[in-house]
Amino acid sequence: MSPQPNQNGDAESAGDRTKAYWRANLKLLGKLLVVWFVVSFGFGILLQPFLDQFQFFGFKLGFWFAQQGSIYVFIALIFVYSHRMRKIDRDFGVED
Repeated sequence: MSPQPNQNGDAESAGDRTKAYWRANLKLLGKLLVVWFVVSFGFGILLQPFLDQFQFFGFKLGFWFAQQGSIYVFIALIFVYSHRMRKIDRDFGVED
């Protein structure tokens, strides 16, 4: 479903709103993918030797991020995406 035209029914404005909607969507996706990459690749692989000097629930922190932490962050990102997209959809008038 594309965003609804404004009250004036201006087609050009509707096209601009569609572009703005997708820009907001892709901007959100980009931010969330950066967080996912930093946590999974950065903490689990690149920073693993540094993080292993800390303990978390009896495990080395780098190991924990590689095995469990990145999964928990990914699940949290799903909820963040859902919440933020609901707001973006409302802002642009494309809610279900």
